Amino acid sequence: MYKLQVNNGGKVFKKDGKEIVALEEMSIQIETGKFVSIIGPSGCGKSTLFNMIAGLLLPTSGEILLDGQNIVGKSGRVGYMLQKDLLLPWRTILANIILGLELKGVPKKEAEKRALPLINKYGLGGFEYHYPSELSGGMRQRAALLRTLLYDQDVILLDEPFGALDAQTRLLMQTWLMQIWQDFKKTVLFITHDIDEAIYLSDEIYVLSPRPGRLKEIVSIDLPRPRTQASLSTVEFVQLKQQLLSMLEEDRIKVDSVK
Repeated sequence: MYKLQVNNGGKVFKKDGKEIVALEEMSIQIETGKFVSIIGPSGCGKSTLFNMIAGLLLPTSGEILLDGQNIVGKSGRVGYMLQKDLLLPWRTILANIILGLELKGVPKKEAEKRALPLINKYGLGGFEYHYPSELSGGMRQRAALLRTLLYDQDVILLDEPFGALDAQTRLLMQTWLMQIWQDFKKTVLFITHDIDEAIYLSDEIYVLSPRPGRLKEIVSIDLPRPRTQASLSTVEFVQLKQQLLSMLEEDRIKVDSVK
């Protein structure tokens, strides 16, 4: 059984009496513990797909299954982290990280007991009682991701979590994320516009076409793990990058020819 399935899922919005197809019907099957990235041009329906999986948006057609159970319209079944860290400025880093646990009814002391070892292990030790304004962008993203992990769902959706970071910090965060993913054995869906990032992190990459979004291709990434910065310069990595760039360029040319 697949961990997560979208069966013929599609979304049509209505505006001013007109129908706008945001996402054509598509089917995806993701195995337990896989790291899957989703790439495609802006407006192709990546975030719409995530909002459907998260139960924040009802699909117009199809079903979404988690461990074989229909989760359409049911929020809180997956972890979801956006590009903005959304940390509450009046709460300390520790208080922010345990927020999800508190909302689930876990007593504060127990939540802190669960959070502190992770804070120390994953690079935030000594900052637990600081406030978000006192931390760098990369460290705030670490806190936001730990909060998502502590919410303790098997599937985590990450919508461009490193998009606002500088290149050096971004690469550090990618390596940090891979370590967490290997430690926690979560199933991860990751939206990015960065092809290098998608290849570096993923087991598979789902390529979406321009709006109306549809699943154009599934590309398997067979690069050995654990991956390091040296992986970025291998022949295999460069070939995968060229393959993906060609797919996206093909769609761009089609869109330009229609204008």
